[in-house]
Amino acid sequence: MFLLGLLVALVSATGAPSHPRIVALGDSLTSGYGIGREAAFPAVLQQKLAAAGFDYEIVNAGVSGDTSTGALRRLSRALDGDVRVLIVSIGANDGLRGVPVATMKSNIDRIISTAHERGISVVLCGMETPPMRGMDYSVAFHNAFTNLAAKYRVMFVPFLLKDVILDANMLQPDHVHPNAAGARRIADNVWPYLEGVLRALASQS
Repeated sequence: MFLLGLLVALVSATGAPSHPRIVALGDSLTSGYGIGREAAFPAVLQQKLAAAGFDYEIVNAGVSGDTSTGALRRLSRALDGDVRVLIVSIGANDGLRGVPVATMKSNIDRIISTAHERGISVVLCGMETPPMRGMDYSVAFHNAFTNLAAKYRVMFVPFLLKDVILDANMLQPDHVHPNAAGARRIADNVWPYLEGVLRALASQS
């Protein structure tokens, strides 16, 4: 009776026990720019988690306009709590602003290595950038993601915006940001890789 009473007291004081977390670290493509967080792809992934019977909470750590430098700067706060998986979906603004590929790659490298040091699994989402700064830049940008995925042997979504960025029906009027349908398609792109990570974690427990 004493232990039961103590448990009830703890739950009353702190609220319901928290769920293990999945953090989506990204920019406006993650945050839900123009459509709201409730329609952004992390929210759609939350629905997929529930349907598949996974007891996780998705944390939307997307900040509009952010680059890999900003994401690295706020990583420690984003990883507060019982985080089991980190979805890294950053880099689009680096490409648009012409950030040196070496800088972006170093930032994402540090994001992944920090997560692994904390025992957190990573899903890396690849990004592409148009050849506004020449094909050499675009090719190096593409290779940065594939090289990091190979280096750390993480689950790798080849292109976050697959079947979205060239389909006007998936985009807002700015032709850059996904609409609600586009966010659902992004979630579809990410889900098989996230599910693979979660099933691997379940098999280890």
